[in-house]
Amino acid sequence: MKVFNILTAIFLLSQTLVQAQGTDSYGTSFKVNTTSNYENGVFEKIGVKDTIMTQVSGTIVEVCKSKGCWMKVDIGNEEQVFVKFKDYGFFVPTDSENGKVVMNGIAFVEEVSIDEQRHYAEDAGKSKEEVIKITKPKRTLRFEASGVQIEK
Repeated sequence: MKVFNILTAIFLLSQTLVQAQGTDSYGTSFKVNTTSNYENGVFEKIGVKDTIMTQVSGTIVEVCKSKGCWMKVDIGNEEQVFVKFKDYGFFVPTDSENGKVVMNGIAFVEEVSIDEQRHYAEDAGKSKEEVIKITKPKRTLRFEASGVQIEK
């Protein structure tokens, strides 16, 4: 019983510390690195089909309006990364736009088909006219997040 009480106390303390830092966490918890790998050119180092385990930070610019199952994050240099969540295991709030975020997971580059782009555009609530304008595959920066921390 003592072990259970100690573990419970540790868990509650860790949750208090996360809240004190002013972040909401989703997925697997992680410690934020003090330097952003994107500033070191993480996406410049990888090609289509390559992957790298890393952390990326930025500002959320768009979230799936259906259930928060994906998001787009501005990572600077006029680039955005498309983010999904590992094993569809967690979601982020659908009103997370403009939130500062740090993500832990796998970065990669992918060519997205026309059909998939149209599907995501529909999820984002784009008009039929905007969806029809999607007519060619697109090279995108992608990220599979195992954990996400969003500033409150």
